[in-house]
Amino acid sequence: MKAVFNFLSQPQISFTMTIILFIVAIQKMEFFASKKFGWILLFGTLAFFGWGMTDSVFFGTMSWPDNIPIGILIAIVLWSTWFSLHKGVENDKRIAAGEPPLEGTPENREKVWAWPNLVYTELFAIIACTIFLVAWAIIFKAPLEEPANPTWAPNPAKAPWYFLGLQEMLVYFDPWMAGVVLPVLIIVGLVAIPYLDINPKGNGYYTFRERKFAISSFLFGWLVLWIFLIIVGTFLRGPNWTFYGPFEFWDHHKVVAENNINLSEIFWIKLFNTGLPKNIFLREIAGILLSVGYLFGSIPLITKFWGKRYLEGMGKVRYYLMIILMLTMFSLPIKMYLRWLINLKYIIFMPEFELNI
Repeated sequence: MKAVFNFLSQPQISFTMTIILFIVAIQKMEFFASKKFGWILLFGTLAFFGWGMTDSVFFGTMSWPDNIPIGILIAIVLWSTWFSLHKGVENDKRIAAGEPPLEGTPENREKVWAWPNLVYTELFAIIACTIFLVAWAIIFKAPLEEPANPTWAPNPAKAPWYFLGLQEMLVYFDPWMAGVVLPVLIIVGLVAIPYLDINPKGNGYYTFRERKFAISSFLFGWLVLWIFLIIVGTFLRGPNWTFYGPFEFWDHHKVVAENNINLSEIFWIKLFNTGLPKNIFLREIAGILLSVGYLFGSIPLITKFWGKRYLEGMGKVRYYLMIILMLTMFSLPIKMYLRWLINLKYIIFMPEFELNI
């Protein structure tokens, strides 16, 4: 069983399973957001971790002082996501039956004063969190280690948990792309959401059916492309940033042979059996055409087969900006699969201009 879980947890397999599960969940949301599935998920997770903790390697990884709060945060995020979707599905059933959402019923529309109701609640929350953090600091000692030494770095050297997604992206993208360009686009995309998504439904109450596309797009980027990378970077990346299964011993001498190759090398050397041209743009012509075709060629296809109703409802500016942001988001899983399947390092490799994609 441990060997099976180690095999299934490989990034290319676990990521594919995550995408399939996400698609099925979106299509069958009434089941996945039900209390029945919630209980199944809870007891299934507890059973797996209870069994996994009997293994010394699994227990050592999960009980590492840095990893315990990360595991708690991930569990809270997943529970909060399920709970909000559960509330949304319940409201969808009420709306379909001609009833108002739960937030619109008379007993839930009663207004209360911020003082003392809200302020007291916040005060008690602050006290409870303070007690929890003090108890946590007493039970689990912070692994501060020795002062920073520029001549030595820990192996594996990991960023704080909130940057582990970016650190995992460095496996698939150039540091300039993973550390600057993509994070900026993520921030711009989040800022642009209120201006792109002008659908008034769902304001003030939970729903899923009335905002299916917006919620699904956000959850894909949040859970599949971000939380998944944090989980991999936290629990499945060991010495030398090599992948290890949850029950695999972290061997510092493990060597993984990967012959990374650029698209220009595949195009000129393998396909045409010739050397790389000296002209930079001719050398990278395949990657340039492929990137431009993906970014601008996909837009008319998406509009023709899927996006007409969104184009009419959002207007051209909002619609095309949304499509560009979506295509940028999907470039991450595409590049991940290219790296896993053919060890492709860069689609465009122009170190002369610091342009590596």
